[in-house]
Amino acid sequence: MSWGYLSGILILTGINLMTVLGLSLLTGFTGLFSFGHAGFMAIGAYTAATITMKFNFLPASMFQVQFFLGLIAGGLVSMLISLVIGKLTLNLKGDYFCIATLGFGEAIRLILDNVQYFGGARGLSSIPTQGTTTLANVVLINVIAVTVLVLIIRSRHGRNMVAIREEELAAQTIGIDVFKYKLISFAISAFYAGIAGGLMAHYFGYIQPIMFKKVKSTELTIIVIFGGLGSVSGSVIGTILLTFLPELLRSFSNWRLVLYGAAVILIMITRPQGLMGGKEFSIKGIMQFINKRRHKGEVKS
Repeated sequence: MSWGYLSGILILTGINLMTVLGLSLLTGFTGLFSFGHAGFMAIGAYTAATITMKFNFLPASMFQVQFFLGLIAGGLVSMLISLVIGKLTLNLKGDYFCIATLGFGEAIRLILDNVQYFGGARGLSSIPTQGTTTLANVVLINVIAVTVLVLIIRSRHGRNMVAIREEELAAQTIGIDVFKYKLISFAISAFYAGIAGGLMAHYFGYIQPIMFKKVKSTELTIIVIFGGLGSVSGSVIGTILLTFLPELLRSFSNWRLVLYGAAVILIMITRPQGLMGGKEFSIKGIMQFINKRRHKGEVKS
């Protein structure tokens, strides 16, 4: 496996991870399932690509700055639209919210399919790739994203979101503004997805509406569940495994997707709570595990 091929898979892993981290906050920590985040990725992708392709407001030597501004703009536009969608749908309970987000994702794809400014069904091509979605940039953005997410989860606001996930009625009874925190969680997850879309656009060099079908949203939600609801570490590990697994199975040709699906089902049967459950990976936890095993060995001897 050449370094170029491996770095490409790592970049795709980082792009997926950005959206999965946002979904982890929404689904794993707030208890809301969304099947429309491919729509937010599409919004971020088209916004970022439009800024780097059609608005040359900075000299060529500062194109990196324009690229990062495009990413942030993509995230912000996705967030603003999520606030509108959230206002309309977050009062829906259970499956109805899932259906609403699914409809939103498909609506975005169909709109982009028919808007000629964004290339219609052909999409946008010749998107700048040189020095944009590099492995270094993707790693940097993901490190910042994980850090921000962990800080949110450990804050009072994060604890309020977990309270809503555990028992919404009880959270409301003790004075937590349930709707506000759901909206915040939804908006942050959309911001992450928007940035992921921008990275994706500048990695491939082209985007088409068909790249953001509902299947993409479903895959990302599966990764969150696979890694473990309520675990940032699980989201990271799950994304790495489920992005690399199809590539490792590529030599099996037509059986690749069957084996991929079977592997996911097998793990979900043996670990229904996901790989990490609600636990987090940490150096302290590893040391405690080693000491525990060592202590057991000493007792046996």
